[in-house]
Amino acid sequence: MRLRNEGFASGATTCQFPRLGSMVGYAATGRIRTASPPMTHRCYYDRMDWWTYVASLPEPKVMVLQDADPKPGVGAFVGEIHATIGRALKCVGCVTNGAVRDLPAVEAMGFQLFAGNVSVSHSYAHIIEFGEAVEIGGLKISSGDLIHGDRHGLLTIPLSIANKVPEEASKLLEEERELIEFCSSRQFSLKGLAERIQTSSANCDLPWRSQ
Repeated sequence: MRLRNEGFASGATTCQFPRLGSMVGYAATGRIRTASPPMTHRCYYDRMDWWTYVASLPEPKVMVLQDADPKPGVGAFVGEIHATIGRALKCVGCVTNGAVRDLPAVEAMGFQLFAGNVSVSHSYAHIIEFGEAVEIGGLKISSGDLIHGDRHGLLTIPLSIANKVPEEASKLLEEERELIEFCSSRQFSLKGLAERIQTSSANCDLPWRSQ
């Protein structure tokens, strides 16, 4: 479906709540700014058009917000209030290259956050546009894309193969389990290792091999 160096975010955002486990949902995309005041609206969550857009997407949902400021993360767009509204609209988490806040309260509600940093202030956080493609850590994400995230990072799952992922992942995990058990056993040998690596479906000897 794609090259091995595509389809995932590189840097720019980290999982704030590793103990919550993995997160998967359809992307509700938007761009934000926090360093300067908005032209209209009273506060950072005063955007019913944004919430109406989020509500229109299939469940579960993930808010994906690109901070478009030259220096992202001056203020936090998502905190306890934004997470609470998002959760009511069947969002399971938020992804941003910007800042977040209210970590204890957001974690307690089971709402996952991926962010570039934490900020004490919302500053002038506001939506500038939504529903368009955004980019987080080199990963382009369009509205409705299927997003998966855990403590290791973020990736998109092509919808055309989403239903095949569990079976293929199970095969890969079984191969890895057998290799780990072999390396930990008294039967370990370099010859045996070479044989197992040669037949592994996870073999990476071809640089153009796709995921």
